[in-house]
Amino acid sequence: MKKLGIIGGVVIVLFIVIILLTNLSNKDKLENNPYGTNNLRQSTIDLLDDENYQNIILPDALEEKIASGEPVTAYLFSPECPHCKNMTPKLMPIADEMGVEIDQLNILEYQAGWDDYNVEATPTLIHFKDGKEVNRLVGDAPEETIRQFFNEVVLK
Repeated sequence: MKKLGIIGGVVIVLFIVIILLTNLSNKDKLENNPYGTNNLRQSTIDLLDDENYQNIILPDALEEKIASGEPVTAYLFSPECPHCKNMTPKLMPIADEMGVEIDQLNILEYQAGWDDYNVEATPTLIHFKDGKEVNRLVGDAPEETIRQFFNEVVLK
């Protein structure tokens, strides 16, 4: 009985240590984050230092950019979406290589993005020109399709 109590105590102490270390790690990651808030889901916090998620845009900034009439390519994603986890590491290097600027909107954190941009599934890549949607690519696309979208829609 005494051994069981000791083992139980050790397990509880380990859980407390893990929680404290996670909180310290999150605190460092949240400092100067692009979301402007520390009230983020853990899946978003985990992406803060991922090189493929460094073009985060806030909803108001995206709306302003689109309304300005300049060409905008917006990538709407969720950090919990398995298709986004496959698409983003393909998409961002191709965009860099082809000189395409991608604005990334996290619609897990900003749920209004689903309705604002008529998103039915993530990931969704939308190109806007003159304040209007020109075309979109939905789902985890192969590299050839991404390149074709950039060539035929974005860089046209």
